[in-house]
Amino acid sequence: MLVYDYLLQSANKYPEKPVVFHGNKSLTYHELSSLVRSQASWLISQKFDAGFRCGILTDDPFEYISAYFAIQLAGGIVVGLNTQTSERSLKTLLTDSRISVVFAQKKFHRYLAPFASQLPSLKLIVSDEEFSCNGATSIWMDRQVILKTDLQITDFPVVKPDDIAQIIYTSGTTGSPKGVMLRHANLVANTSSIITYLKLTENDKVMAVLPFFYSYGNSVLLTHIAVGGSLVVNQNFLYPNVILDEMLEREVTGFSGVPSTFALLLNRSAINKYHFPKLRYLTQAGAAMSPKLAGQLQKVFPEAEIFVMYGQTEASARLSYLPPEDLERKMGSIGRAIPGVTLKLLDRDGRSVADGETGEIVAVGDNIMAGYWERRPETDQVLREEGLWTGDLARRDHEGYFYIVSRKSDMIKSGSHRIAPKEIEEIIHEHEAVHEVAVLGVEDEILGETIKACVVLKPGVTCLPKELLLHCRRNLPAFKVPHRIVFFDELPKTATGKIIKRQLMADG
Repeated sequence: MLVYDYLLQSANKYPEKPVVFHGNKSLTYHELSSLVRSQASWLISQKFDAGFRCGILTDDPFEYISAYFAIQLAGGIVVGLNTQTSERSLKTLLTDSRISVVFAQKKFHRYLAPFASQLPSLKLIVSDEEFSCNGATSIWMDRQVILKTDLQITDFPVVKPDDIAQIIYTSGTTGSPKGVMLRHANLVANTSSIITYLKLTENDKVMAVLPFFYSYGNSVLLTHIAVGGSLVVNQNFLYPNVILDEMLEREVTGFSGVPSTFALLLNRSAINKYHFPKLRYLTQAGAAMSPKLAGQLQKVFPEAEIFVMYGQTEASARLSYLPPEDLERKMGSIGRAIPGVTLKLLDRDGRSVADGETGEIVAVGDNIMAGYWERRPETDQVLREEGLWTGDLARRDHEGYFYIVSRKSDMIKSGSHRIAPKEIEEIIHEHEAVHEVAVLGVEDEILGETIKACVVLKPGVTCLPKELLLHCRRNLPAFKVPHRIVFFDELPKTATGKIIKRQLMADG
């Protein structure tokens, strides 16, 4: 079984059924399958090397999904690119992955234009409008020409389950983006497991608000297409009432979000005025859900099953889930391992810890990544003989339910984003006025955490917060720009010189 088989099989079973709704448009399985075959045929005609990397930089779900399956059908590797990006961030990812071609929406040309011609691996940018790169226009290909081509290849490249299907970039604990390599077999194993415990069928229709370039959004995409279900896509959460209206109109059966998604619905919408008779389930992952938030969701959605889930990009998304019937009895738990996965709690020497004691979660299963793209040392640190060392510390009760205690890293989880402080610290430190900086996450009711930068200026130098914020906006994606900048005379440190970030949580 390969990832693109999900689409091809569902297209054979449900050709005239809508697979994607977005705004007032929709696409049937047959239409999507035809688009995918056309794009795949064109990609094959370009004679890229086997396993070529192809980026997708668009917030149009029709374009994203068709490109996603076409790349894999053509024997390539999907690299979903974060649309909340910057020139610097985008260049880093394209350089690291050595992308050959990018499917890019016009609005993102401004990020690509300054450096596209400097990347030796980048051969083409596929877009609906002409792309100008330092005065040159030969680097682009008209997407409409591709879709209207009569070229149809029937013999697609042979792809094996162990081949890499996708690279998802994650900041990890170091701040340097790492590409998580996921095999077809990894994604298929995880997709099958999620379908089993959510009991998804062709009758399910999910409200998809999460970006598809993240592993959580990617799993929502794959699971529903695998069963022949439908996706109602609206990834603009500025107007939550519009999404609620659409949920009613389309009669969605499922909704997937991170804690900040649900916090926004509960605090910034008129959700108490709505009733969703078709809503069957809610899923939550991406960060810990507080007992208070879980209780509020139960009151607002009394007839829906609520699945609290836990996972990592390195595990193709999912590692555990808490059955809805255990939500109150095991409040605060991430549940037990999903089907096909084994979770262990080990100490630093790889020995099992007893129930009630704290250890690191180590996972074993067919969904575990192949490794980090061209980063053998980092891969060897987390993929060891015992399994995937997640970096999450937890305890397990006598019934086998896991409870996260803390993270080994200082990773900030803001909204649906995982943000490494080190990357932001490095950017701020580039400013000529900055002597020292520490970046941390501060608890926030809506986002989960906001970004706080604690800065020490060089002696005799003056600088306003707005100057540093402008510097950050020029060099970072919007979601990584600090929400607050606080100046300190000095930062608290241990005897060995390590900054004590916990003391900075409340200071300033």
